[in-house]
Amino acid sequence: MPAVGVIVALPCAIPWWVDRRRRAKVRLARTLESWPEIARAVGLAGSQVMSAMVDLWGWRARFRLARGQTIQDVIAKIPAIESGLGTFRGAVRVYPTPDNHANRCELRVLDTDPHANAIPWPGPSVTSITEPIELGPFEDAVPCRVSFLRRHVLFGGATGAGKSGGLNVLIGNLSACCDVVLWGIDLKMGMELGPWLRCLDRLATTPDEAGVLLADAVAVLEARAAVLAGRGQRVWEPAPDMPALVVVIDEYAELVDDAPEAVGQADSIARRGRAVAVSLIAATQRPTQKAMGQGAVRSQMDVRICFRVRERRDVDLILGQGMLTAGWQANALDAPGKFLVSAAEHDTPRRARAYLVTDEAVASTASLHADLRPPLDEISQQAIEGRVGTASATGAVGQAGGSGHPPPATEDQHSRADDPEAILWAALSLAPDEGTTAPELMTATGMSRPWIYQRLRRLAEQGQVIQVSHGRWRATSSDDT
Repeated sequence: MPAVGVIVALPCAIPWWVDRRRRAKVRLARTLESWPEIARAVGLAGSQVMSAMVDLWGWRARFRLARGQTIQDVIAKIPAIESGLGTFRGAVRVYPTPDNHANRCELRVLDTDPHANAIPWPGPSVTSITEPIELGPFEDAVPCRVSFLRRHVLFGGATGAGKSGGLNVLIGNLSACCDVVLWGIDLKMGMELGPWLRCLDRLATTPDEAGVLLADAVAVLEARAAVLAGRGQRVWEPAPDMPALVVVIDEYAELVDDAPEAVGQADSIARRGRAVAVSLIAATQRPTQKAMGQGAVRSQMDVRICFRVRERRDVDLILGQGMLTAGWQANALDAPGKFLVSAAEHDTPRRARAYLVTDEAVASTASLHADLRPPLDEISQQAIEGRVGTASATGAVGQAGGSGHPPPATEDQHSRADDPEAILWAALSLAPDEGTTAPELMTATGMSRPWIYQRLRRLAEQGQVIQVSHGRWRATSSDDT
């Protein structure tokens, strides 16, 4: 019966659709006939219609502007144009034409808002960081895809504008990539990034941990740069055994306030991290110079993603000076999740809406991709261990705590009940003959899967543990020799 219903409904729907399109074209023709009068009323006298068409959500038309008029003049007149056309507020969009003529523009008018309702996240769109990531659809249903490889990214917007949702879409996609290691800094005790803990190689939740994490990231980029220089290469090409490193910082302004000494490390990453595939992704409500620190972090952000802001001047703070007058009116975004993206491949102010990632989707995605997460490459790992060992010897730093990379364990440290290294060794020593699994070790230590496997590999190389069978490990005994 459902199949019969569909077969009967389709022929009946075709005349209705044709009639609807015909009526829409008639309305558009009448509107364009009255355009000269509307243009005089709104201060765009002399502009002429070149072409027009009806689309799924409304209509669009190309205009030739009068001599001396520019697209900026049209953008400034958007509220008046909406009044002259009799549309709802926020219905008019103005874009440059593909030919980029200074005296032409494209006007798009929406009858209904295609982003009125939240759009559920369909799941990861990539399996490698080398692929552009889909954040959500534009208003014409074209996917908004952005490349994040060797780029620093700024997420900005007011409270409740959807920054966290946008970050979740990005992390959800990166978690499906087997050629990227994810580190996180969340000084709100992990409230935002904590749900992704199983996919994060490290998560810093205190200022001290954040400082250690960023210092380790600098050590990684310097070690990689040295290796590339020795090989005569210019860029680090991500692969499962040589992954990119992405550091996600939720609310960057809190890092500046609570860990000002770490800002210098972030500045160093922003200036030197691109070629070696060490990237920063920072989220903040209002990226003033004070909030972003006095370094080069904000100026080095290649990709700017702006959600709704309360004040017009905040548009220029997030997207760059002069963007508001150029038509990037993020202050007019009217729902959580709507955003504008400024990047090399996105140079026009097209509105998009980030997918909605529910808490259940975060939990299921993190669980699904936890086993796919790669460990850091040996070059980067050795650089971190060398830096921590040197700092410990000089008394510069202590334990890294929850950062995931404490100093090499000694016999005294093995006696500490809160030391992940000590807990790991104890679990391996007490494991039965058939060994213990990585998930059991993760539960015991509270650390991530990449951290566990990095330690297991190192201990195996030292002859202290053996792999009994696939996925099962235990400490070596006299019988093993």
